[in-house]
Amino acid sequence: MTPIDFIAAIAPAARASMLKTKIPASFVIAEGAEESGWGAHAPGMNLFGVKADTAWHGAVTVQRTREVVKGASIFIEAKFRAYTDWLGCISDHAAFLLDNPRYLPAFAHCDDAEAFTKAVAEAGYATDPHYAESICSIINEHNLKQYDVQTTN
Repeated sequence: MTPIDFIAAIAPAARASMLKTKIPASFVIAEGAEESGWGAHAPGMNLFGVKADTAWHGAVTVQRTREVVKGASIFIEAKFRAYTDWLGCISDHAAFLLDNPRYLPAFAHCDDAEAFTKAVAEAGYATDPHYAESICSIINEHNLKQYDVQTTN
């Protein structure tokens, strides 16, 4: 899938989610692109690589993944959440951000995707020290702010 195809595929769901959650659509699209390699690695329509722990009661897909166990990098078979459409995936990801108090400060920046991204990173979302820079770069390089819509309060 090309970046243009990926954006066209998930932008409607990202925009619909933004109307309900205020999470910038541009952030969702860019993060989905970064996490899934522009959709190349999204089995079960899981853009964000969310594993299916015991709290998950939905569909799953079993995938081979690399983990570090006792300092050694090994491959294991792991269960990941699976969705029937992009909106299901994006809504689940939004719920994770909304329900986790550590991300609350990010919601003060819903009108600024880059500030939102930086606040999510500062809250410890990713271990990559360049996470915010990578997401913001994708937002800007692909003009993703055009997908951010105004919400009514």
